[in-house]
Amino acid sequence: MSVGTARRPSVSVPVPAWLVRDPLHAVAAVLIAASVAWRVSVTSRGYLAIDDFPIISQAAGAGLGPGYLFEFYNNHLMPAGRLVTWLTHRLTAFDYWPYATLMTAGQAAVGIAFYRLLRLMLPATWALLVPLCLFLFSPLTLEVSAWWAVGVNLLPMQLAMVMAVSAQVRYIRTRRRHHLVALGLWVLFGLAFFEKSLLAVALVFLVTVCLYGPGGPVRAVVTALRRWPLAWLVLTGISLAFLAGYLSLAASSLRRPSSAGEVGTFLHQFFGQSISTGLLGGPWTWLDAADGPGVAAPTVTAQRVSWVLVLAFVGLTLWLRRTVALRAWVLFGLYASLSAALIGATRLGSAYSGVAGLVPRYIGDVVVVASICVGVALCGLRGQAKTQERAQESGQERGQESGQERGQESGQEQESGQEAGGDQGGEAGGDQGGDRRERGRLGAVLAVAAAALLVASSLYSGVDFARDWSVKAGRDYLANARADLERAEPGTVFMDQPVPAAVIDPLSAPWHMQSRFFAPLDDGPVFVTQARELSVFDSSGRIRPAWVEGVKAVPGPAPGCGYKAAGGEAVTVPLAGTVPRYWQAVRVAYIVDRDTRATFRLGAGEVRPFDAHRGLNAVFLLVWGGGDRIELTMLDPLATFCTDEVEIGEIVPRPVG
Repeated sequence: MSVGTARRPSVSVPVPAWLVRDPLHAVAAVLIAASVAWRVSVTSRGYLAIDDFPIISQAAGAGLGPGYLFEFYNNHLMPAGRLVTWLTHRLTAFDYWPYATLMTAGQAAVGIAFYRLLRLMLPATWALLVPLCLFLFSPLTLEVSAWWAVGVNLLPMQLAMVMAVSAQVRYIRTRRRHHLVALGLWVLFGLAFFEKSLLAVALVFLVTVCLYGPGGPVRAVVTALRRWPLAWLVLTGISLAFLAGYLSLAASSLRRPSSAGEVGTFLHQFFGQSISTGLLGGPWTWLDAADGPGVAAPTVTAQRVSWVLVLAFVGLTLWLRRTVALRAWVLFGLYASLSAALIGATRLGSAYSGVAGLVPRYIGDVVVVASICVGVALCGLRGQAKTQERAQESGQERGQESGQERGQESGQEQESGQEAGGDQGGEAGGDQGGDRRERGRLGAVLAVAAAALLVASSLYSGVDFARDWSVKAGRDYLANARADLERAEPGTVFMDQPVPAAVIDPLSAPWHMQSRFFAPLDDGPVFVTQARELSVFDSSGRIRPAWVEGVKAVPGPAPGCGYKAAGGEAVTVPLAGTVPRYWQAVRVAYIVDRDTRATFRLGAGEVRPFDAHRGLNAVFLLVWGGGDRIELTMLDPLATFCTDEVEIGEIVPRPVG
């Protein structure tokens, strides 16, 4: 052979042994990392929003004690969430990165835990990538990893749900009691962050009955209760203890819907818009929700297409594996209905009931269950067919359990060809090897293609969500205020006012007040109830000279003076309108011939003393009262005080010109 035609020696590239043994691990690791990176790219565009500010302000002004940790926020009990917020706030005041970092870490942990649950429950086939991608890339959970007030509740709840189900499945297979301990601890972990984590108990029961209880509905329930009583004893004890404590402290959140139409609209939104499109990577379009994350707003066409595709998928899974798929979809329907009933009972009849079924954070737990059920319906349960065959042959239920112990805990995946439906374990099913391998390859290709389409759909949905999330009124308001405070003259003072509703909803009162909003800042603004020179934050957070806008005084009778207070006697000043009885800002422009003390009274309200300075001046006061007249009194009988300019109302920036 000539030199020119000599063959070059082949170069072998070493491949890690674990990758050769189980390439699914490598693909799953890439998907988890990609989903976290995607979420970081969305999260980093935004900032703290709405409820984040009151939660952080409460952490800033409180000591680390039971009174703070167990204080309710919007009727939510979240001691562990308050602890994490308290510790995180000590790192920085209003920086977003510590909270974003914690949510990113939490998302990675939940993603890993969910993949492990899929490997525990399902055959290790490429079809497993579909439920994994559904969970990892669901746009309906983007706010869970972006909005701290949501993430601090729902990320621990999702983790608790996944790990509790994992512990229960292991206990079912092994009867080892340390799995019962893990089950109880994970439920307690979730409850420490969010009272809604009590639904993890319901999920564990439904998974056990629907997926691991033999026979029809009644037999499955009876068998589950009889076969695993210790699990129900643990979960019942935790549930009753928690409910007794929670219900004794919390105010009732139950509401009554205003009409049957309101209920129908909610159910259509919940099932027919949010969930149906979410199962396909939707909703694709969002409704801008001011400073918070967007609200799902799929088009009518998108809704109808999603119904057809979801029903087609359900039909396909029922055709492929009728029994296990039916059980999976029953499980999903029961849990989703339970979640919808809870949301409806606490949100319908409120100011936000019109979009209650479209708010993604209300569905964060349903996404977990939907992903599990899609996986079971598509892939079947790991080792189920072999175990059932052995149980039928022996006629003993104990033999079924021991078969599960040997087959599942040891990690041997012995599925029949009918249930596995994938490219691993096919030869054990008894089919012709070549045909089985060909079907396995085709199944793998279809599964990977479906997962890729699902990811692409989710990424498309995330574009509009990220655009909405990047617009943050709270971030801009705070940045402008901090910049102006650094440049402000010494002695710049303010009166306490609400921040704009776009930053914090007035329903969060009193935590929407500027004094509480700025409290976490080391060099925040100074708030007073009386001042000669007053400043105000405008709607964008810029510092402006203050003015008062509202009801004015009727022009006074004394030429060149208006209303005169002299000789220590009071003068009554009628107003051009009636002021409601509440806290009011007042501006009084006056001229007085000497420094003195004076008092101001609005109607039958409090008597408010203030300093009157010689010459032409003005004073801003914060007073309690109401009515159609005011009373001014000079405490020095030798002083003469004139005013013809009194206005009562709200503090606004001084008009230009």
